Amino acid sequence: MDWVTVLVGGGGIAAFLGWKQLSLVGATAAREHLKQGAKVIDVRSPQEFGSHHLSGAINIPLGELAERIAAKVPDKDTVLLLHCLSGGRSALAKRTLKGLGYTRAFNLGSYRRAEKIVRGQ
Repeated sequence: MDWVTVLVGGGGIAAFLGWKQLSLVGATAAREHLKQGAKVIDVRSPQEFGSHHLSGAINIPLGELAERIAAKVPDKDTVLLLHCLSGGRSALAKRTLKGLGYTRAFNLGSYRRAEKIVRGQ
């Protein structure tokens, strides 16, 4: 492997991580949304959700989100705080929900970050 391959690969990873970070809702804003009744949507698989999840979170796997969200959250003005294991799937979920007309969907990011925010840490 030459240095150009390493540089290009590393640049792609850095760009992805930077993009993901920019798409995250701020912790203070997320806590305010939670106080006002926001719903936490966990877009991980049922197996991941079953192993550990945030109290009160709704599990709708990313691949089922477009089909199931209206049944779980019919009001498209509801604030939705999305998370997954690392923040990548929740970023995609945010984009999907925006496309479906859910204008108040936000990416909490990783499970660990979401847990800290929900617990008020």
